[in-house]
Amino acid sequence: MILGKCPYCNDGQIEVRKKEVRGKKVELYACSNAKWSTEDGEFFELTSDSKCGFKIWQNALSRYGHWLKHSEIRALLNNEEVEVKLKTQKRPGMKERKDYFKPIVLHEDYGVQILFDV
Repeated sequence: MILGKCPYCNDGQIEVRKKEVRGKKVELYACSNAKWSTEDGEFFELTSDSKCGFKIWQNALSRYGHWLKHSEIRALLNNEEVEVKLKTQKRPGMKERKDYFKPIVLHEDYGVQILFDV
């Protein structure tokens, strides 16, 4: 499945690639010009013949209780504003996690970045 044009190399398409990491199935949104290799199934490295390094893991925001959706990735690729629903970290004495909304943007090193100060 193609989600859109790569914003980094402008030559490739962002594809949905199914991966298994630590026994869990997760999607990797990566440029068609990026080739990834792994020895242990957890750490993925670009191969020497890759032309682009664009990648976003579906579970990049899982520590905040959010898994990225195809529609959110498409919107980011189209330079649209994307706001996601996140959950607070559970701390001692808290009865439940609370929801809050924050915008996210593309980030070259981490895939996506939460804009906390907006």
